[in-house]
Amino acid sequence: MKVILNQTVPKVGKAGTVVTVADGFARNYLFPRGLAILADKTQIAALDRRLARVAEKSAGEKADAEALKVKLDGTVLKIEGKLGADGQRLFGAITAQNVADALKAATGVELQKKQVALVEPIKRLGTFDVELDLHLSVDANIQVVVFDPNAIVEEEATEDEEESY
Repeated sequence: MKVILNQTVPKVGKAGTVVTVADGFARNYLFPRGLAILADKTQIAALDRRLARVAEKSAGEKADAEALKVKLDGTVLKIEGKLGADGQRLFGAITAQNVADALKAATGVELQKKQVALVEPIKRLGTFDVELDLHLSVDANIQVVVFDPNAIVEEEATEDEEESY
C-alpha cells in the first residue's frame, strides 16, 4: 500500500515522502497514530504543492543543517547507564530524549527528541549507531557508547587472554 508519511518513521522513511508499506502495518500502526495518510492522486498533488512551499522556506535552513552535520557527524557520545540485577540489561533505558540531552551537554547543539531516530530505546551496554534527522534531506550519524562505571571490566580481559593462547 502506498502511503504519504506525515512524520519521519525510522527504517520506513522521512516526512513528506511516498513509501510502499505492508497493508497491515499501515492500517494498524501508521494510520491510527497519524503518522501517514493514504497516497491517492489528490493527496499526492497536495503533497507536491506543500513540498514546493517548504522548499522555498527551507533553503536557508538546509545550509544551517549542512553546517550542523559537519559539526556532529562522527561524534561519539558517552552515556552512563546502570546495570540491573541480572547484570545483562540496563536498569531503565536510554531514550531519544537522553541522547538529545547528552548531545546538548557535549556539543551545545540542542535537538528535539523526535530528531533522534532511535527505533527503540537502548537497553544494553555497548556502542550503538544513531541517526540524527537535521533536515528533510540532511542526516548526521553519531555513535552512542553506553557504559556502567561500576561494571566489572575484568571479564572481557580474561576472555581476550584466553583467545590469545
